Order: sequence, then C-alpha cells, then structure tokens
Amino acid sequence: MSKFVSVGKILNFHGIKGEAKVGCSKNQHGFISTLSVVYILKNNEYLPFVVTNVKFNNKFAIFKFKGIDTVNDIIEYKNCLIFVDETTIRENLEEDEFLIDELVGMKVFTDSKPVGNIIGVSNNGASDLLSVKSNSGKVCLVPFVKAIVLNVDINKKEVIVKNISGLIE
Repeated sequence: MSKFVSVGKILNFHGIKGEAKVGCSKNQHGFISTLSVVYILKNNEYLPFVVTNVKFNNKFAIFKFKGIDTVNDIIEYKNCLIFVDETTIRENLEEDEFLIDELVGMKVFTDSKPVGNIIGVSNNGASDLLSVKSNSGKVCLVPFVKAIVLNVDINKKEVIVKNISGLIE
C-alpha cells in the first residue's frame, strides 16, 4: 500500500478552464514543477490526477489537470489536499533532507549522552524547529540548523545536537 505525503491544498479555481489555485510551500516550487501525477484526497480516497501544467505566482501555484477543463470540473475539489506518493518525495530529497515523520521519535544526544526524544517538528518562518522532550520531561525547541544539529542518522534513529547550555533542560 502506498504512503502519501501532502504537498498542497486546492484553494479555489483559477480562470474558466479548470485550473486549480493551490497553496503550497514556496521552497517546494522546483519540486512541484516536476510532478506528473498527484493524488487528491476526496471522501477518504486518493484519486490520481495527471498534471499537464504548473505555473506559479507569488502566493500560490496554478495546476492544470488532464480531463479537468471547466470551473465545474475543478470546484468540487476545493479545499482538498494534494498528495504525492512517498517514493516520489524520497527520490527528490537532498542528502541532508528528511521527511518529518522520520525525525519524530528519534533519540537526541549531546556529547554522546542521551538528552531526550524528538516529539514533533514545526516551522517558525526562519527555520524548522525540533520539539524535544528532555529526559526531565520538559519540551524544548531546538532550531534545525547545521550549526546546532550536528548529525542525523536515520538508520540509528539518532540526532546529535551541539551541547549549548540551556538548550535542552
């Protein structure tokens, strides 16, 4: 069974030819422009759609799907999420990129000493933040930047963080 990862949301129709206005992350425009097939989640079912064109403006992407040619064709998918198969995402990850669900649950170490576990990942606009539940039970936010997160080992399920006083208590 395929696993899917969300890449956007259909916000509305665009124009009269069945194009969809899609909200997505700006830093993913390069990846999104390469997509040929996406899945729209409607009524708990992942429906495949062939992408014939994608263009961008400052705030959203505009998708054109094969067989969707009028406003009436696309409007029924308004507010639906758009997904891609997880393997499509993995093929496009850089060496230092990870899926969020891979990081959650990993053990966090400083100086070879276990200090907690990652319980979530969020974004503050400037960078991603790891929510780390420390061994003392406190939840601490750790900026997911190379200066602080020194190593991520997906196979060992371990993250090594620079030992900065007060970062993880």
